[in-house]
Amino acid sequence: MSKHVATDLAAAERSARFGTLPERIRFEDMTEAAQAEPGGGARTSYDPEGDWKYYSCLALDFGL
Repeated sequence: MSKHVATDLAAAERSARFGTLPERIRFEDMTEAAQAEPGGGARTSYDPEGDWKYYSCLALDFGL
C-alpha cells in the first residue's frame, strides 16, 4: 500500500506543479481566410533586371 500512497503523492505534486492542460483551440480559430488576387498580383511579374537578387549561384558567389 505504501507504493500506492507514494504514487498518489507524486501525482498530487505533479498536479500542483504543472496544473492542467491548456484549453483546446478550435480548428476554425487556427485558420484565416484571405482574399487572393487573380493571377498572383504584381509580385509574380517577370523582371530580368531585378531577378538576380532572388536567385543564388555558387559560381557567382565565388566570383567565377
